[in-house]
Amino acid sequence: MAEPAQQKVFAPWEDPSEKPIIRFEGVTKRFGDFTAVDKLDLKIYRGEFFALLGPSGCGKTTLMRMLAGFETPTEGHIILDGQDVAPIPPNKRPVNMMFQSYALFPHLTVWENIAFGLKREGMEKDKIEARVSEMLRLTRLEQFAKRKPHQISGGQRQRVALARSLAKAPKLLLLDEPLGALDKKLRQETQFELMDIQEKTGTTFVIVTHDQEEAMTVASRVAVMDHGKLVQVATPAGIYETPNSVYVADFIGDVNIIEGAATPNGDQVEIAWAEGLAPIVAKSSEPIAPGAKVHFAIRPEKIYVSREPDMERANRVQGKVIDIAYLGNISTYRVRLANGQMISASMTNARRLSRRDFTWEDEVWLNWTDTAGLVLTR
Repeated sequence: MAEPAQQKVFAPWEDPSEKPIIRFEGVTKRFGDFTAVDKLDLKIYRGEFFALLGPSGCGKTTLMRMLAGFETPTEGHIILDGQDVAPIPPNKRPVNMMFQSYALFPHLTVWENIAFGLKREGMEKDKIEARVSEMLRLTRLEQFAKRKPHQISGGQRQRVALARSLAKAPKLLLLDEPLGALDKKLRQETQFELMDIQEKTGTTFVIVTHDQEEAMTVASRVAVMDHGKLVQVATPAGIYETPNSVYVADFIGDVNIIEGAATPNGDQVEIAWAEGLAPIVAKSSEPIAPGAKVHFAIRPEKIYVSREPDMERANRVQGKVIDIAYLGNISTYRVRLANGQMISASMTNARRLSRRDFTWEDEVWLNWTDTAGLVLTR
């Protein structure tokens, strides 16, 4: 019997023969004395949905504006599809940008908004008709073609802006906080629509966002930025499960970070972290000097809460439940340890509330394995 064909994994960044569509080479951007982007190197591959993530002022929007041509690098080169784009004005680049405000023309219909750029380029009328119809189908807006922007919802306006941006078939689409104006539920729905449209068109998308959940949902890879530098570039799973620093671990999702002194013990590390409490036992992938200051990062969902210590797990510590955040599918318990430190642990709510195991002021045990957390040295 023939073996089923394996689904090909999209990971061009792991293939040395793949050429990136975008290369930042030693790019620096200064505004007077302020350095917004600092000696940055980055490769983005064709067909990627790439996310630039970081707090306000980290340089992510400046990076995008340089790609679009609205800013010029102070130093370094930006190569797009083999061509240095520095001398090319924004309107001549094979790049389109979708802004947070959507910037739709209020006096034009949905159809006319999508057709606007094609008309400006002088495309033939029948080709415009076909292209706009294709974009309306792609974004599921056929029934709204004759409406004006004020006659449709925020999510539909977002799709009109996307259709207009894709109509000219750019090699690269830049999205600047594209879902910021939508409410949470609509934003989540639209994230999946964006992914679907990106996959269907094969266009390379670069999204700027400060919303970690958004970046983790839509992106093939995420670049976490801080003070104009790339701190880590990896897949969403890589960023979440194996952050390379305390900054990334703390920035992405909820995490407990415990500081201590390390003692290597074979392939494990023992971390002394609180007087009177047993050291944390953890696996470490890199050599650590005896007595080195380290941080131990563990996600709340990696911690098992129980009435009695779980002797199967390498780490066990007792505390009292101080707060409970009930989020429907999960509950997060904030537990105060004997040394006063607070640790968060999450449990799936498989039972109804009346049969829930723990409540406020309960004494509980927090248990985790030696591979549940990460030992971070920076």
